[in-house]
Amino acid sequence: MRLPPKPRHGRIFQEAVEYGIMTKIREREKSLNADAGQKTERGSRRSPRSETGESPKPSNRRQRSDDGLMRRLSVLGSTGSIGTQTLDVVRQHPELFRVEALGCGSNIDLIEKQAREFTPRLVAVYQKDQAAILKTRLKDTGVRVIAGMAGLIALAQLPQADIVVTAIVGMIGLRPTVAAIEAGKDIALANKETCVTAGHVIMPLAEQHGVKILPVDSEHSAIFQALQGKADSKIHKIYLTASGGPFRGRTQRELARVTVREALAHPTWSMGPKITIDSATMVNKGLEVIEAKWLFDVDVDRIQVVIQPQSVIHSMVAYEDGSILAQLGSSDMRIPIQFALTWPNHLPSPAAPLDFETLTRLDFAVPDNGTFRGIPLAVRAIRAGGSMPCALNAANEWANAAFRKGRIRFLEIYDVIEQVMDRHHIVPEPTVEEIVNIENEINRYCEATFAGKTAAQADL
Repeated sequence: MRLPPKPRHGRIFQEAVEYGIMTKIREREKSLNADAGQKTERGSRRSPRSETGESPKPSNRRQRSDDGLMRRLSVLGSTGSIGTQTLDVVRQHPELFRVEALGCGSNIDLIEKQAREFTPRLVAVYQKDQAAILKTRLKDTGVRVIAGMAGLIALAQLPQADIVVTAIVGMIGLRPTVAAIEAGKDIALANKETCVTAGHVIMPLAEQHGVKILPVDSEHSAIFQALQGKADSKIHKIYLTASGGPFRGRTQRELARVTVREALAHPTWSMGPKITIDSATMVNKGLEVIEAKWLFDVDVDRIQVVIQPQSVIHSMVAYEDGSILAQLGSSDMRIPIQFALTWPNHLPSPAAPLDFETLTRLDFAVPDNGTFRGIPLAVRAIRAGGSMPCALNAANEWANAAFRKGRIRFLEIYDVIEQVMDRHHIVPEPTVEEIVNIENEINRYCEATFAGKTAAQADL
């Protein structure tokens, strides 16, 4: 959805703004078919396996959903925070979803349990030695196990899947996401690094292949919902909300000695370790600014971050007439995950509803960009353009991991990012291969420079 006035990238946003019209058409079709005693097919896709007389497991039932379409999923990153919550949503709606494939990095203990529960066709494990072990363990199930990046790409392109949930963390998700789009799979996008580093590749590619990209991040899901049915309305501003993380209000002096344990104690959200640290530094919010720029085709100057400590308002859209639409909900990622998978339908969720009897206040504040430099660094990167967001992301991934391992201090995360960006030579429109190469070069530079070794002399 172009802001303003019409979409440039991907059909998902055009379909979103036409949601009201399409809902009426669907209701009319349903009424006519009911009167005629006919069964209506809402989608062209079919379940890949024929029905049998046996009673399948609840998670694998082939019944049709309210809109007539069984969603068949490949979950890339099924053992992480978003992946496990995605499977919670599947458990809530066994009549709606079929898990066709699961993928992870190395957590074979958990993915084995998931494979036995959901009986997918395919399981992909990035680490080849772990994949070999899992293959032996699952020998009795008939589940096919494959390995490496080739395995993740095969998962993303699986013919029987309709939607690929990109829940894997980091740049490892870039190639599988591109492969899924090229195969015509709709994307439930949780891997923001893909959009941050390759938005200029991903969005036109999705348009070319007629692929819907549905946001899973709570903030972008909120924006997406606030934009539905507003094709003729002009946007004044997008407000991305942030809790402020565990260190909101602290000074640089106080932050100098914070521990990993403290940084992982997020006040409102339950997330994986990488994104939790990114939230503490506010780098996550900076990445989300870049993601919003690409998803909604809006200039960065129209995106403003607002601190909302209760994490009840997930984002807001301000229109030119002065009205502001806000999306509210519990701090539970299963809500935006489910909406990405069931759009345009809002169905019962496993998440607890918002309780207005206990919610007594909503606070707002301006982020402290002087202390928490994640947002201004991200804005600098997207304004510089080209490969600079790749440099930002690669430096942050290295620094985030280094902090969690005790190799650098909290505030040094910003120093690593800034130094890498200062030295980076921008590639105007990097290809996927160039993006991957830039990440590898920056990893080598960071290891040499910030791990006490001889610094690399060449500019990045």
